[in-house]
Amino acid sequence: MSKKHRISGEELMALTREDGMLFHDGKGQPVELPVAGAPLADTHGHLTHFHQHDAAMALARASLAGVALLGVPVDPAGDARDAQALLQRIERMVEHAGDCVEQLVNWGVRPMGPVADGLLDHVRLWAGVHPYGAADFNADREVRQAMETLLASPRCVGIGEFGLDYGPYNRCDPREQLQAFATQLRMAHDLGLPVELHIRDAEGDEQALAHREAAQVLERDGVPAAGCDLHCYTSNASVMQPFVDMGCYVAFGGAATFTRSEDIRDAAVACPSHLLLSETDSPYMAPVPLRGMECEPAMVAFSADVVATARAEAGVAARTETYEALWHNAHRLFGL
Repeated sequence: MSKKHRISGEELMALTREDGMLFHDGKGQPVELPVAGAPLADTHGHLTHFHQHDAAMALARASLAGVALLGVPVDPAGDARDAQALLQRIERMVEHAGDCVEQLVNWGVRPMGPVADGLLDHVRLWAGVHPYGAADFNADREVRQAMETLLASPRCVGIGEFGLDYGPYNRCDPREQLQAFATQLRMAHDLGLPVELHIRDAEGDEQALAHREAAQVLERDGVPAAGCDLHCYTSNASVMQPFVDMGCYVAFGGAATFTRSEDIRDAAVACPSHLLLSETDSPYMAPVPLRGMECEPAMVAFSADVVATARAEAGVAARTETYEALWHNAHRLFGL
């Protein structure tokens, strides 16, 4: 039996502060947790990329915030080249977080949102090679072997994130990206697994070439029967339409809360209820009112609130209906 981690007063402060609030803005002022109409799901949060947060503490905070399902992408060409070590690290994170939550509950701290089954029983992995590492995936046998190890984990639910990134930070040739995209998509078909796609257009590309080429690959090779998720959607409704026509899920995160993100909110309104998902893409793109801070899975509460509000104000669905859709769609994508 493992030795339980004893939470210190400093760690308790990091979780809730003295005022008992989970969230504080950049000036240290408390921020109210939005009231959720169902348990929350963060379908895409990078636990292994934090610079400021402790990953176990982030899991504990998410559990307190009402998050009851988390998908963690891991990349065998990046943060998971040593797949066994990464899997062991994830287990330690979950165990540590569980000990902390148990002690907090013993001290009278209660979760602040709706609770289904506990989050720490529902931390799942996605294993896939990001477009940045497409060339390594195509050429490096060790990357393929690491991916096979990750996919064999009982925590792993699908393949991702992979796709096409024609943005300014990716130096990988588009042909390499397309090859890695098609290969990972075939793997998902062969294994009966869902996929999470990373699709980013070049800056100022009104033709949305990356999205158009990704849609062409899906039309040619087929959307996996287990599901396909456009993770971290940041384009408009018209670019989204071919994907929802093929039955792809669309996940909205912190970018949907930004002041100038009307197009993203319009896409969230236009997305069919049965294809709508929530995520954070933590530690990136923290939502308003916490923008500029390091994002964490607990912050999905704010993104989900904005999506639910936009859909209610447009007369598409009541807030509770959107929350329930976000929850049930995540369960279906994760095969739960």
